[in-house]
Amino acid sequence: MLMIRAFFLNKKWMFWAYGGGVFLFCSLYAQVHMSVLINDWYGGFYDMLQKATEHSLSEFWKSIRTFLSIAMPYVLLATITAYFTRLYSLRWREAITFDYIPRWRNVAAEIEGASQRIQEDTYRFARIVESLGLQVIRALMTLIAFLPVLWKLGHGVDLPIIKDIPGSLVWAALLVSVGGMIISWFVGIKLPGLEYNNQKVEAAFRKELVYGEDNKIEHASLPILKELFAGIRFNYQRLFLHYGYFDIWLNTYDQCMVIVPYLIMAPGLFTGVITLGVLIQVSNAFSQVHGSLALFIHNWTTITELRSIWKRLHEFERNLDTHSS
Repeated sequence: MLMIRAFFLNKKWMFWAYGGGVFLFCSLYAQVHMSVLINDWYGGFYDMLQKATEHSLSEFWKSIRTFLSIAMPYVLLATITAYFTRLYSLRWREAITFDYIPRWRNVAAEIEGASQRIQEDTYRFARIVESLGLQVIRALMTLIAFLPVLWKLGHGVDLPIIKDIPGSLVWAALLVSVGGMIISWFVGIKLPGLEYNNQKVEAAFRKELVYGEDNKIEHASLPILKELFAGIRFNYQRLFLHYGYFDIWLNTYDQCMVIVPYLIMAPGLFTGVITLGVLIQVSNAFSQVHGSLALFIHNWTTITELRSIWKRLHEFERNLDTHSS
């Protein structure tokens, strides 16, 4: 697996690979901590709004200043993290690229799509893995930070049966997230193969155009290009169809998840068991926990693309090994 070894097991890149990773880890930890502080702020702020006549305007502005003292450092840190993440993925791409190139140059046989694998797929692989990796780490940190919060807030549930279950809100978030992921797997099961097929027809079309740059007489004639593009059109139309019903499922799922915490907590609000501030805290904490658990659902398209890229790069590595032996 040169894609991993080229960056994490190469002395040249270890400072970036591990030093940069530690920086990103610490940055994500700080952002999650700030998110918890903001969630705590929600409770007092919305309780104040619920009983606005009992509070002064100066208290309102003091609460806004408290929010800004948390939110502005969060924005600055998130911006720095996003910038550094792009640099990190670029270094990873460079490591993979210049690990592939010497091996490719030593192979006498022509390997189909080598230029695309080295130039495009290495970039996309590094970018997607870096992005997803950070999201996974952030999701784990968010779960560690917000699960106790959501468990504690579950004491405000006032629905029959559910209210007698310890940590009912946590179990509800787990149930809808795991259930959604299982359904998404079956709904989108054909997408990776379709993405892979698309790249093959795209590569054939691009290759003919590249040959045409040097010799338009023998290559890149209009009939040939039309025939190749017909394959592209057919594959994309089929892919769009499958993404269509997957999008229907995903959008329906996301919209339903918005109201789930309100459905669970509303009886407690109307009976006076909880306040508006607690309801908003529950909604935010539930969203944080559910969002972390449903990470793979919300990134299904990206994961599908990554699986396709992994398959192509793995195939490229096998071809390098085969032709070099």
